[in-house]
Amino acid sequence: MTPDIVFQIANALVLPQWILMIVAPRWHPTDFLTKTLLIPAILAIFYIFYLFFGSSGLDFQSFSTLAGIKTLFSKDTAVLAGWIHYLAFDLTVGSWMLRNAQRRQVAHAWLVPCLIFSFLLGPVGLLLYLIVRTVKRKKLY
Repeated sequence: MTPDIVFQIANALVLPQWILMIVAPRWHPTDFLTKTLLIPAILAIFYIFYLFFGSSGLDFQSFSTLAGIKTLFSKDTAVLAGWIHYLAFDLTVGSWMLRNAQRRQVAHAWLVPCLIFSFLLGPVGLLLYLIVRTVKRKKLY
């Protein structure tokens, strides 16, 4: 498979779960996906493959300097691995936020913007959720 095809597959894998977490958060399949982290696990397989076997493998010394990172990300397979990394971790964080909000009884309407920002901008959504969670906690006490 070409990196372009894997890119499309990876994007297609995460989108249904993000939609389910937003529109059907308590549905059994959504609960299953957020608890098992099945999609991030599948992405991890792709990640490992492209990280270690794509374009002659990974040069771990590249992580020690900014110039090394720039060189590393000049390869399509490294960029693909990086993108898969983002997709997997953002989805893992989104899954955690959904489970955490349900456990803390945070209204889903407050969580939806956090999930959307996590999908689009990763850490921004996490920060927003932590703020929402803190504000909602103070209102409970």
